[in-house]
Amino acid sequence: MTKLEYVRPEDIEKRSFEIISGEIRERGVSLEPEQAPVIMRVIHTTADFDYLDNLKFSQNAVESALNALKAGAYIVTDTNMALSGINKAALARLGCEAFCFMADPDVAKSAKDNGTTRACASAEKAAGLKGKPLILVSGNAPTFLIRARELIDAGELSPALVIAMPVGFVNVVQSKELIIDSGREYIAACGRKGGSNAAAAVVNALMYMLTR
Repeated sequence: MTKLEYVRPEDIEKRSFEIISGEIRERGVSLEPEQAPVIMRVIHTTADFDYLDNLKFSQNAVESALNALKAGAYIVTDTNMALSGINKAALARLGCEAFCFMADPDVAKSAKDNGTTRACASAEKAAGLKGKPLILVSGNAPTFLIRARELIDAGELSPALVIAMPVGFVNVVQSKELIIDSGREYIAACGRKGGSNAAAAVVNALMYMLTR
């Protein structure tokens, strides 16, 4: 008969992280202290230990993210799924705002008029946000990242952090490489893996570093 582990409901997350920490030690992996909360939360969300190897950070990614969050950052996602996964209580405590523009009528019109995707138009709308640091979050649409890179190169977009985690096959790897080579701070899931849930987990991990 299968033996179940009894864990009180309020302790399930804690026990999950204990299991994750134990498996990381068994693999002989040593995580950088500032990166560990992010990597572990993505593993917690996905149950995928490949993120030990494929989640990459620019040199000052975490520091830049935390400074942006403390300054009440705008966070723009490329899917409503990613937006829904971001912890709203933590957002409120930090005075940050999160948006997904994909369903906005002006974004749909811009995409149609210009023959592009809504993700491209969303990146363009994000570039119009002023007055606070900007964090871009991609868990689905490579074209969001591709257009972001074009806007960065044109001097029209200066994100404090880009979370580059689209999942799939068409231009997914290339779009992440464009962000890695952009000169901006990034957290990227190299290769084909990623997803809106994993991208939201990165945001949450960063916010929890300041609110828990």
